[in-house]
Amino acid sequence: MNLKHNLYRQILTIVIIMFALIYISFAIILPKVLIPIYEKNIYLYLKTPLDVVSNNVITNEIDSSIAYIYKNGNVITASSNLNDIIDLSAKQILEDINGEYGKFVYHGKTYYYNTLNDDYGYKIAIANDNYIRQMRSDILEALFPVLLITLLLMLIIVAWWSQSLAQKIRHLKEKVDNLDNDNYIDKYNYKIDDELKVLSKAIDDMKITLHKQEEYKNQMYQNISHDFKTPLTVIKSYIEAIEDGVEDEKNGLKIIKEEIKKLEIKVHSLLYLNKLTYFKDMENYKSGEINIVDILENSVSKFKMTRPDIKWQIDILDKKTDFKGTQNMWEAIVDNILSNFIRYAEKEVKITVKNKRITFYNDGPNIDKNILNDMFTPYKKGINGQFGLGLSIVKQTLSLLGYEVIARNEKNGISFIIK
Repeated sequence: MNLKHNLYRQILTIVIIMFALIYISFAIILPKVLIPIYEKNIYLYLKTPLDVVSNNVITNEIDSSIAYIYKNGNVITASSNLNDIIDLSAKQILEDINGEYGKFVYHGKTYYYNTLNDDYGYKIAIANDNYIRQMRSDILEALFPVLLITLLLMLIIVAWWSQSLAQKIRHLKEKVDNLDNDNYIDKYNYKIDDELKVLSKAIDDMKITLHKQEEYKNQMYQNISHDFKTPLTVIKSYIEAIEDGVEDEKNGLKIIKEEIKKLEIKVHSLLYLNKLTYFKDMENYKSGEINIVDILENSVSKFKMTRPDIKWQIDILDKKTDFKGTQNMWEAIVDNILSNFIRYAEKEVKITVKNKRITFYNDGPNIDKNILNDMFTPYKKGINGQFGLGLSIVKQTLSLLGYEVIARNEKNGISFIIK
């Protein structure tokens, strides 16, 4: 509610300031700007009757707002309304006049004059600034009603618009407050396709994303629990079997060590995955480069011991084999890919470095298309219902370094391509 009133007041304040500026512009600044135009008109107004003014008609004023002075030789004649226009004698006025037309100030009041010197004598028309004042008043009287009506209409439109804007913002706040409320139903209808409607749609998309992330997180916790529970159950069972004398101690300890090793690998994977979050705030891992060939050869040497029955091949077809990142990051990438490959490869694992790409190939079974896109998501079930963190580590590490990885089914086998 406070948001609505505050926003409404802010908009009204801005509108009032705008109205004040418009009023000042029209009522104060505009008249001053128009003074040269007023003066040009008054000079024309004074000049027109001079053609017909003569000594014979000067006593009968053509216009009571204009006084006339006629000089023929040493004889000076003035219209009877001269003293009504200005409290100066004709002689004094003649002394103040300089030029064909102009103005002068007397007792704080401005007077305008225009002259004509022809064969019949020297004629002067003079008037005070009442004419300009009247013109200014007429213009303001004509503009003020139009300006007032326009401002009132603008005020009504802005008030309606600000109310509508405040309502939309209140609705957006309501949507944000109910992001975690699955029972919330949004009934607001945006009639205008503007930025606020786009923002509302973005909030809807964010809610869907958060909901999916929550579901994924819950599923991941369950999978992690299951993944850790299985070896722990095996360890516990063998310990009890050894204690009860049911299982041979040597054989039982061997299996327990194997299960502990599996647990250790899983813990290290979780720690590394969590570590990637902190890498995002560091830029130094991008500044260095490592030679990928040495890492590939070292990893292949390790995994040959596990699967000596398959053919291992490394083809380096690029002269430059440096890639962004650290040795630890690339060891994690390559080891996790090969760890996945040795489970499914039948006779061959091939690694090719070409055109700044690294292609890992194994001749194992193709992957279902529905699984192919989720292979690099943590604890998403993959081939034969298996799930884990290895390929997720691969994807997230490569993403930090500015690379991407894709899985592709081949005619006989599958390839992981880093580019």
